Amino acid sequence: MIFEMIMTDTELKRFLDSQAARFDCVDFIAEDPISIPHRCSRPDDIAIAGFLAATIAWGQRKSIVKSANQLINWMDGAPHDFITNCTEADLQPFEKFVYRTFNGTDCTTFLRSLHNIYMNHGGLEQVVTEGFKSSGSIRGALSHFYQVFFEIDHQHRTEKHLANPDKGSASKRMNMYLRWMVRQSGTGVDFGIWKNIPQSALCIPLDVHVGNVSRQLGLLTRKQNDWQAVEELTARLRQFCPEDPVKYDFALFSLGVNNLEIRI
Repeated sequence: MIFEMIMTDTELKRFLDSQAARFDCVDFIAEDPISIPHRCSRPDDIAIAGFLAATIAWGQRKSIVKSANQLINWMDGAPHDFITNCTEADLQPFEKFVYRTFNGTDCTTFLRSLHNIYMNHGGLEQVVTEGFKSSGSIRGALSHFYQVFFEIDHQHRTEKHLANPDKGSASKRMNMYLRWMVRQSGTGVDFGIWKNIPQSALCIPLDVHVGNVSRQLGLLTRKQNDWQAVEELTARLRQFCPEDPVKYDFALFSLGVNNLEIRI
C-alpha cells in the first residue's frame, strides 16, 4: 500500500466514505460469503444460512463459498425447515463435512445446537437480542449467545469454532454476521432483518486485513487483533459515522484483501 500524505480527520472521513461507497454495492456479493444467505428469501432461512456461512468464513473466499453452498444444498436449500425437523439420521451425511479444521463432529454439533435454539429459545435473533438487551452491548450479546449455543452436549474441540469476546477474541465472524443481519445498508448487500439491535451498536469485524489497513491509516494503535482492538477501532469509526460505524468494514477489508494502493 502507498500512503502519500498524513490525512486529517476530515480527509480520512472523505476517503473512507468514498471507499465504503465503492465496495458497498451488489458487485461485492458474488465472491463473498454473504452470497450464501442471499440464496434465501425467508428471514429464518437467511439467518441460518448466514450463520453457517459466517462460521466457516476464514481462508480463501472461493473455498468458503463452495463449502457453505454444499451445506445449504445438503439441506435442500431450506435451512430453517431442515434445522427444525431434522433427525439424527438426517445429520449423518454432515458427519463427512470438512472445511479446514471444521470437521463433521463440529458440523453436526452446530446443527444440533441450532435445532435446540430454534426449538427451545425462539431462534437465532431471539437469543442474540436477549443478550444485547440484558447487557446493552454487542460483547454481552455474543457472550450470551456463546453460553446458549454450547448448553447442549458437545466436545470441547468444537468451542474454538465460535468466538467468545469474554475470552478476548475479536469475534470477527460473529461481528460480520451481525452486520449482515442488523445493518440497514440500502445497497442490497446487508439484510437489516433484525430490528431490535441498533446498527449504531454494531462492532467492526476485525481480521488481519482490517487491522493492518487501520493501523496504517492511524485508526488503530493496539497491536493485537483482539476484542480490545475491536472496541478501539469501532469507537474511532463512530467519530466518522455514529449511526453506522461498520459501513467502513467494506473499505478497510477490501483495501486490505485486494492489496490496493491508497492514494489521496
